[in-house]
Amino acid sequence: MSVLVYIESENGKFKKASYEAASYAKGVADQLGSSVTAVTINAENNEVLGTYGVSKVLQVNNDQLSKFNADAYADVIAQAAKNEDAKVVVIGQTANDKYVAPIIAVNLEAGYASNVVALPESTSPFTIKRNAFTNKAFNFTTISSDVKIVGVAKNAYGVKENETSAAVEDFSPSLDASDFSVNVESVDKATDKVTIADAEIVVSGGRGLKGPENWDMIENLAETLGAATACSKPVSDMGWRPHSEHVGQTGKPVAANLYIAVGISGAIQHLAGINASKYKVVINNDPEAPFFKAADYGIVGDAFEVVPQLNEKLKEFKANNA
Repeated sequence: MSVLVYIESENGKFKKASYEAASYAKGVADQLGSSVTAVTINAENNEVLGTYGVSKVLQVNNDQLSKFNADAYADVIAQAAKNEDAKVVVIGQTANDKYVAPIIAVNLEAGYASNVVALPESTSPFTIKRNAFTNKAFNFTTISSDVKIVGVAKNAYGVKENETSAAVEDFSPSLDASDFSVNVESVDKATDKVTIADAEIVVSGGRGLKGPENWDMIENLAETLGAATACSKPVSDMGWRPHSEHVGQTGKPVAANLYIAVGISGAIQHLAGINASKYKVVINNDPEAPFFKAADYGIVGDAFEVVPQLNEKLKEFKANNA
């Protein structure tokens, strides 16, 4: 009996969130006195997972699975869990993971807990700590089903190296037409910039920028940092930026390592969607802006002066440390 972890990949490359899921699975396996088996789909360099404590990899190579399909992926993972007699299945909390996890739970008749932020408090009963109320509180959930599915919140546990030799095996699940009742024709995704979902750093702007014509400084700072760009709800509502960049409780959630808010006052709905980020930096000329209370670092000043200077200093730092 092993702990199974699903390792998500894109274009054959593993995502950082998947390494975090593997690290978490290793922690659970150590508590249970077990080992970690990973299942990957059309991924490359599966051996690297041994760095994070994975001792066995079930690699699935199937052209039918070249595009994400929640039903088909869930069936693959459920079959892998049954194959390994896994009683704990660990999964990340990317957008795709959140689609697939409940379906796996149904397929395995398992209990599912999302947004888990720490290793189990106990394994008998299996009790875990989770984010609640838009990350403003924690709750402790006991999963009593025979098979348990754990969704690890992004940046909650961290990536931890635990060198192990990973044995890679081919795994060929049995898939049928019911797995492909929804046919994915194509996926359109921006390739020229970092997406909010994948970004380690997010630079976000608000109404304090006074108009869409001033967004160059946000984009320039993001380019220097290799970051994604985002905005507050009023900005997208006014048409200054596309709705795809709207972050917050009513937009996209953000759990980046670094979130830089420029000219955003910090309405409670915005804070609720971004406070899972590890570090928050606020630049605002109003010292009473609510965002400063939630910030790790704050700069009181005119964004039109601070941001260009910050960008130049960062470029200088990068040039000197290339």
